Amino acid sequence: MLSAAFEPKRLGAPTTVVFSVRIAPNAQSGPLPVSRIAVSYPASLGLATSGLGLDSCNPAALELQGSETCPANSKLGEGSAVVQVPFGPSIVSESVELEIYAVPSSDGYLHLGILAHGQEPVIANVVLAGVLSAGRLAITVPPIASLPGAPYVALVSMQASLGGDLTYYERRGGRRVAYRPRGIGLPDSCPRGGWQVGASFRFTNGESSAARTAISCPARKGRTRRG
Repeated sequence: MLSAAFEPKRLGAPTTVVFSVRIAPNAQSGPLPVSRIAVSYPASLGLATSGLGLDSCNPAALELQGSETCPANSKLGEGSAVVQVPFGPSIVSESVELEIYAVPSSDGYLHLGILAHGQEPVIANVVLAGVLSAGRLAITVPPIASLPGAPYVALVSMQASLGGDLTYYERRGGRRVAYRPRGIGLPDSCPRGGWQVGASFRFTNGESSAARTAISCPARKGRTRRG
């Protein structure tokens, strides 16, 4: 299942992109570990002019030391996820916090480090690698160890946002001043049928699945009657 939204949804204005996915478990084997997630979205979104990801964070330091090692101007968004792992006859679930940062790039695309931080029952930091290009976000999910003697962790749901309530800093007159980056820009017009969004998933056993949805166009303002 896939859902997506722009918050706020105003044509020609900055917005936050929010999407969520839910992966149904295999009826025979239970939850399967995901190896790759690809989200497609309208290429007309103003990523290049968003003012996001001005600095980059070292992904190795991010995994070892956590988000405190990252410059403020490298944060792109945040989210949460639920993972599961079969353990004997039971399935253990864990809620995971996500923080999204820009990391160094050598190909001109915006590369992401997605820090997944678990607390209970598995305390660990894992960094997922992502690449954000015009119309596509590709996320590689490494094998994630779980409880001793249990299979790898399986992602069953994820919610994430790009943009939002972020605080960046710049130098003005020798002073470090806080500001909010512009954010991703919506186009000046909405296509017929709304903005199309898709997601595909590849699992470690070679299986795959896909889902699609659409973000509806903003409601037109009604005309005011004159009495």
